[in-house]
Amino acid sequence: MIRRIFEELKKHAPFTIAGALIGVGAMIFCYKLPSRTAYNLFYIFHPMHVFLSALVTASMYKNYRCVPGKKGCNIVMLLVVGMMGAIGVATVSDSIVPFIGEVLLKMPKAELHIGFIEEWKRVTLLAIIGIGTAYFWPQTKFPHAGHVLISTWASLFHVVMAGTKTLTLGASIGIFAFLFIAVWIPCCVSDIVFPLLFVGDDKKEQT
Repeated sequence: MIRRIFEELKKHAPFTIAGALIGVGAMIFCYKLPSRTAYNLFYIFHPMHVFLSALVTASMYKNYRCVPGKKGCNIVMLLVVGMMGAIGVATVSDSIVPFIGEVLLKMPKAELHIGFIEEWKRVTLLAIIGIGTAYFWPQTKFPHAGHVLISTWASLFHVVMAGTKTLTLGASIGIFAFLFIAVWIPCCVSDIVFPLLFVGDDKKEQT
């Protein structure tokens, strides 16, 4: 299991790095946005993040667990793994880690925004659509790159809501660090590690 997880992490690393670098670059142009605009953008990118996370998480589970010779794909488990991996980890990535960064950086309007509470209908619907897509069209690599990019933007707009008016070198380094942590670890855990914890020993070629 450990070897399999490291194989998948290595396979997806280029997509993760590319998505993270492009997303973090957007910070330079977005930090002066009004808080309300950032809020609206957060609730565009956060549900998109949930959709892509659900797609990749459920696809990873399906590609390994639903292999030829087995009785078939357990739809309930696919739904559970997809929902937990998408909504749970997306909340940590887009909301909780950025909020901790806002507090530590003493940003003036630091506030925690939880998508599945504030906009639960939209977030839940996008997660279900992502899981349904994975059932019929399981994909991991390119959706993972999109997942990382969208997650970076969602985390960024959560930070922008906290009201950064000046972007000093110290603030830039701090925000970059928390955005990187918010995206890299949760996204890889969500897309790769989490679903592989629920599969058996059979292996199927990834797409």
